[in-house]
Amino acid sequence: MDTRARIAWNLRQLRSTLGVTQENLAVDANIDRTVVSDLERGRHNASIDLLDRLAIALAVDIAVLFSEPDPTDPKPTPLRPGRKAIK
Repeated sequence: MDTRARIAWNLRQLRSTLGVTQENLAVDANIDRTVVSDLERGRHNASIDLLDRLAIALAVDIAVLFSEPDPTDPKPTPLRPGRKAIK
């Protein structure tokens, strides 16, 4: 798995585990929602500054975004479509 795919996997896994929408994560990281979507699909080459803001918004160390996922882990599950209430 290349680095971009690893970041995409980990970002989506963290976000879905925490129950955070792309929109809410984008607001917390002060970026556009489409950037989060593109990152999760491996279509965006993120800067270290951007990854740092995402890690802070998710309350994890930036190294977590680069970690190799366990091959036995299930694919990250998407959240239900639609807007969620901001907590």
